Amino acid sequence: MKLSRRGVIQGAAALGSLWAMGCATSGKSGNGSATGSEAEAAKLPPPGKPQNILILGGTSFLGPALVEFARSRGHTLTLFNRGKTNPGLFPDVEKLQGNRDPNKDNGLKALEGRKWDAVVDTSGYVPRMVKASAELLAPNTDHYVFVSSISVYKDLSKPGITESSPVATVEDETTEKVMEHYGALKALCEKAAETAMPGRVLNVRPGLIVGPDDPSDRFTYWPVRVARGGEVLAPGDGQDPIQFIDARDLARFIILNLERRTTGVYNATGPNQPVLMKDFLELNKQVIGSDARFTWADVEFLKKQKVEPWTDMPAWMPRTGEEGGLGQVNIDKALAAGLAFRPAADTLRDTLAWFKTLPPERQAKLDAGIAAEREKEVLAAWHQEKQQGTAKAE
Repeated sequence: MKLSRRGVIQGAAALGSLWAMGCATSGKSGNGSATGSEAEAAKLPPPGKPQNILILGGTSFLGPALVEFARSRGHTLTLFNRGKTNPGLFPDVEKLQGNRDPNKDNGLKALEGRKWDAVVDTSGYVPRMVKASAELLAPNTDHYVFVSSISVYKDLSKPGITESSPVATVEDETTEKVMEHYGALKALCEKAAETAMPGRVLNVRPGLIVGPDDPSDRFTYWPVRVARGGEVLAPGDGQDPIQFIDARDLARFIILNLERRTTGVYNATGPNQPVLMKDFLELNKQVIGSDARFTWADVEFLKKQKVEPWTDMPAWMPRTGEEGGLGQVNIDKALAAGLAFRPAADTLRDTLAWFKTLPPERQAKLDAGIAAEREKEVLAAWHQEKQQGTAKAE
């Protein structure tokens, strides 16, 4: 299964979904910080004893959200990475340079002989490398948090996937072809961490991570496209459920459970009530104040036009397809462990505001979503097919 496809009732139910997403709230937009609104901060438990935390990664998307939230709780951070992504970020935070691959550059040497209360691994994709870091750190750390993925599950077609659902496997467990075996390798990374530090590992399995600083544009495409207005190609019948989590909410969940020394496996996506694609796009329109008009094209037509779920139509997966469960993952366990969400309206506003700060050349080329000219072609084909169908009926 491709990495790009995996890294998921109308009337009163629809109104309830929009309410849960923040459409019916009157609160102001989030301020872009990891801690969210003052109301959210007021609900947080006291941080307790300050922690000395090592983040493997830390300078891209989820990493900065983790750093910001952890610092707001009084913790001390050290970042370990290659020093190539946003090297000037957090100048007052200790940075160690090296490589997750112990056989390259200076490998993990910068970590040798150091002690941290806890480690958050945001950059583990190859079991051999996770094994190396976890084994090296095991004698001098109490807790290892591994950021995994819901892509680990063997069968993504069914709704209600839980943490006990079977995970994907690969015949050659030594393979390092991440693009081909992403889910299976993430599952093996979880196993490697647990083997190195039995009983001391928290495996967090996020769904689609979204919000400001997202380099993938898999969520950003929609507020940007809806803001442009006009006729918008929309996928399916609008009834397909979708799930996502703001990176800042994921960071909060991780750090709070690091403080509690939580262990085990947790699905971490959201929000906490079902969200349909129709409601999501309508929320975009309302939040942005757009004149967008949604033209819903059925799955078979999109397939014929070679318009792909998840890539051409980001965040969307047909509910009856082989990956239809991606929008219906069970998160009850994480909710009980404190997983909470800011209104989706805030995430949409913050994401669009962040996108508008990017250089013009970056704004002109999204990394996900159907291209504007191609969208026009597909919409024209849709209308032509409908006109032909009407003519035949007459």
